[in-house]
Amino acid sequence: MPRSALFAGLVFDEFDRPVETAFVGPEPCYVVDDAGFRRHLPSEAVDRQVLQQIAGMMKGSESMLSEQAAKMLGSDDPFSRAIIESQLKNIEQQFDTLFEVGIPEEMRAYLGMTGFKVVIDIHGQVLRFEQPGTASGPDEE
Repeated sequence: MPRSALFAGLVFDEFDRPVETAFVGPEPCYVVDDAGFRRHLPSEAVDRQVLQQIAGMMKGSESMLSEQAAKMLGSDDPFSRAIIESQLKNIEQQFDTLFEVGIPEEMRAYLGMTGFKVVIDIHGQVLRFEQPGTASGPDEE
């Protein structure tokens, strides 16, 4: 079970209103205002949809992404690139770890400043997510 909502502060409803976060027992939830009724949606279901879409966007570009990441880290050698590329190819296996450690507040703030935004409906379905230079939804691939 995740410790917190991964994309807290970055999730909006269909009417472009920010979605709050809360806990129902130990479970983090996104809280959507449905005409005055506050729907508590388990955050893990929403967060996994976003992570799956991001992973789908990376498919086929692992080599280029690993090369760029290695350069950014100052470790532009074949061994480092191979490790990063392997992690990217198996990104879905990293999701559980991400749910355990979460996304640091600074990173979420940075994502918000760059225009990253997740839009969900009242049932927790991701309608689209926006990030710098792209817009993606379930129908766009």
